[in-house]
Amino acid sequence: MQRKIIYIINPVAGTKDKGQLRQLIEDKTTRAGIPYRVYASVTNGDYSFLFPVIKEEQITDVVIAGGDGTINQAINSLLPCKVNFGIIPCGSGNGLANAAHIPKEPEAALQVIFHGKINTVDAFNINHRFSCMLCGLGFDAQVAHDFATQTKRGLTTYAKMTVKNFLRLKRFPFTIKLAQKTFETDACFISIANSNQFGNNFTIAPKASLNDGLLDVVIVTGKNKLSFVIQTLKQLKGWNKLSFENEIKENKGVIYFQTNQLYISNPELAPLHIDGDPAETAKEIKIEILKHCFRLIQPA
Repeated sequence: MQRKIIYIINPVAGTKDKGQLRQLIEDKTTRAGIPYRVYASVTNGDYSFLFPVIKEEQITDVVIAGGDGTINQAINSLLPCKVNFGIIPCGSGNGLANAAHIPKEPEAALQVIFHGKINTVDAFNINHRFSCMLCGLGFDAQVAHDFATQTKRGLTTYAKMTVKNFLRLKRFPFTIKLAQKTFETDACFISIANSNQFGNNFTIAPKASLNDGLLDVVIVTGKNKLSFVIQTLKQLKGWNKLSFENEIKENKGVIYFQTNQLYISNPELAPLHIDGDPAETAKEIKIEILKHCFRLIQPA
């Protein structure tokens, strides 16, 4: 079956000129002899208008040029179409692309699209909302909420929002319910990850795999700013060992474990992000893995 590609380009993701990117995509795909179409991303994340195009033109691949939020929306919307998904990283963090070893340079990413291999990747649901790689409660979610309101994108702006929220750091009470254990903790943030990436090559969950059927949960309790910094750095460096579910100690600076589902009680409504985009939080949150959810084109 001949490959046919739809490209979805987010015109405002990251800081690069998307006009040049589109020209590169068109030139390289034409040279590769692959029929294609190009669409701009839509702000509401609903790509159902592509269903008839994919069916009638027998589209085999959808390639998203954007950040993790755009990738989340496009994959979630187009899952029923059973296409392969590819990524040209254009966001501020590019967490899923980094975890999948997809190069950041557009020309190199296109070579992965043309010559890569297809792997089946897990995803997960947060109260029935889709995530392809990461969600978080607390500190990093508040950074995501603040970042979303800024007119200027990029790593520098994200760093400013991180410093701003560090200066007013607070802890939230949570109750974590697992199959074998329930415990309470106050934490600065909770990350639930299917990938090992926070974004920008910060490895928040070093043991995470895109297709192991498990979620990596990282809880940073940080009783003060110094403890928060030290414990977060230890986690990013990979110095904290995974705990088995029945061995979790809730008084540790970082609680790190794996599970296929969990419930989180969030009575003070700590803010939530899903794949780096701000999301509406809730007092009760159910998170469950979606095994072998979608097909991703990765380096061969």
